[in-house]
Amino acid sequence: MVEIVIFGGDSHPALVKMICDNLAIHSSKVQMGKFSNGETSVSVGESVREKDVYVIQSGCGHVNDTFLELLILISACKTASAARVTAVMPYFCYSRQPDIPYTNKGAPLISRTSEVAFNESNKSLTSGLTTRKPGAESPFGSAESSIRPMGEPEDNKSSFGGMKKSVSFSRIPVIPDGKEAGSTNTDAGQLFNAQNAGYKLWVAQAGTLIANLLTTAGADHVITMDLHDPQFQGFFDIPVDNLYCKPLAQKHIQMCIPNYKEAVIVSPDAGGAKRATALADALKLSFALIHKERRSQLLKGPPSATLSSGGTLSSNTKPLVTNLKSAEMHHSASKYVQTTMLVGDVRNKVCIIVDDLVDTSYTITRAAKLLKDQGASKVYAMITHGIFSGDALSRIRQSAIDKLIVSNTVPQEETVAYLGKDKVDIIDVSRVFAEAIRRVHNGESLSMLFEHGW
Repeated sequence: MVEIVIFGGDSHPALVKMICDNLAIHSSKVQMGKFSNGETSVSVGESVREKDVYVIQSGCGHVNDTFLELLILISACKTASAARVTAVMPYFCYSRQPDIPYTNKGAPLISRTSEVAFNESNKSLTSGLTTRKPGAESPFGSAESSIRPMGEPEDNKSSFGGMKKSVSFSRIPVIPDGKEAGSTNTDAGQLFNAQNAGYKLWVAQAGTLIANLLTTAGADHVITMDLHDPQFQGFFDIPVDNLYCKPLAQKHIQMCIPNYKEAVIVSPDAGGAKRATALADALKLSFALIHKERRSQLLKGPPSATLSSGGTLSSNTKPLVTNLKSAEMHHSASKYVQTTMLVGDVRNKVCIIVDDLVDTSYTITRAAKLLKDQGASKVYAMITHGIFSGDALSRIRQSAIDKLIVSNTVPQEETVAYLGKDKVDIIDVSRVFAEAIRRVHNGESLSMLFEHGW
């Protein structure tokens, strides 16, 4: 193959070699290092003038360092008069920025106002919200603000700097946590209560910045796989090809899971329902969904039987709603209850949890426990991007997951060494990326790649 040059970053050299082997070419020479102060140094060892250059770098490991390596390497190739530079990122970092703050445990951060004093004699549900202490300093200024109790007419509005502002209600309920006034709280949003103010917590969205950085560095094209949010492509002014791992996952299920026709595809959350249903439809299998909620009160009467996909009652006597009150998810003084609801019949069936990205592994391990509690005979976890930060692997080993199926968009040598070869199956994506590179280089269609079962 002429006039094509492939450079590999330091994030995943094994995948770079496999992609080059599929293309029957060798990766070009590039030297990467760091100065004593941590600055990244990149030196290109081959001429790229008027060549079609592909830079392969997965957004894993030390994410900021690997991403900066990618930017410098793209800029070096563009400066050296490369005809076209394509960034190949099997796992696209910074593609899962949330719209609300999250704790390091993965649960939504419900900030509390430490300056607000609650009337101890008026804590009933009908009493509503209380007002700020007279003289107490407001985090937004010296003006005192009052909060309209629930149930009062809209005429009674809070005052902020002389301006009338109605109360806005967040989609996540916020209630007092019972702390006394003046108590300190180390949460990031300790001076803000989403239900008691008209201004929503602002979170920086890095999507546009990452897209601008890649474009400014000189990238003419981006190839990635299973973006956490497909709308991320809209941040770019250059073509972005989002490859799919679904055909590989479908083939693996058919070849490696015994009696897969009796299995159930499970989405661990509502966000992944579309992905899981697409795989279930392709395999003509049943589908189940695990829905998570954060409630401000305990459920009074959880049902005594699960609901199956057909609307009938299962013979399992365990409740459909499971209250997870682990200290890992909730603060000790929090009155929120994390509830998970299983929609579908999984009793005596093999369950395949399908997710695109796993970092802390809290979601899939809790989903596996719920499925086993509801009578699942075996639980597989099929993941596209297995990041496994912190003690995620230890959590998976102690969980109810019988087997982990993960692609090699991120290096998985440590995963196999820790969990053992018997508990981990690796899906190789190098052939898909190699074929995508070949088709892009020759100006062929990428959609045909997936229509023929790649």
